[in-house]
Amino acid sequence: MKMKNLQDLMVEQLSDLYDAEKQLTKALPKMAQTASSQQLKAAFQEHLQQTENHVKRLDQVFQHLGQKPKEMTCKAMKGLVAEGEEMIKENADPEVKDAGLIAAANRVEHYEIAGYGTVRSYAQMLGNKEVANILQQTLDEEGAADKKLTALAESTINLEAASGSGAGR
Repeated sequence: MKMKNLQDLMVEQLSDLYDAEKQLTKALPKMAQTASSQQLKAAFQEHLQQTENHVKRLDQVFQHLGQKPKEMTCKAMKGLVAEGEEMIKENADPEVKDAGLIAAANRVEHYEIAGYGTVRSYAQMLGNKEVANILQQTLDEEGAADKKLTALAESTINLEAASGSGAGR
């Protein structure tokens, strides 16, 4: 179907985000299981719960728009998840693997922040304040998750990775 206006583009972008979030509900448990840091495990588990809520919020958004999500694959998230899976399989010291998992997760968060910021702006421009407010909630949570991962990396995990057995070689 041809996109004729910003509303059509917004629905297409929302469908992309919908698939992205569903992909994450499958990827985050694997990342949590792989993480050696208990704090990182907890952060991934918390983000899984948030991600499940993001899917529900997107359901609400589609309902407000009188639409259903299109069946589509978010190719960008597929690639980001694949990179995360490469890190899961990587032969690395636990601290180094944790640092790599955070890097992969931060990339995902930045992708989601860009996507939610865009559709929120579209909703605002189209005068749909209710949809914009729902999307802003998710955008705020994605930003907070990114900051939490960064703080965890900077406070302990990257330091532990730096002082590992391979440091200085």
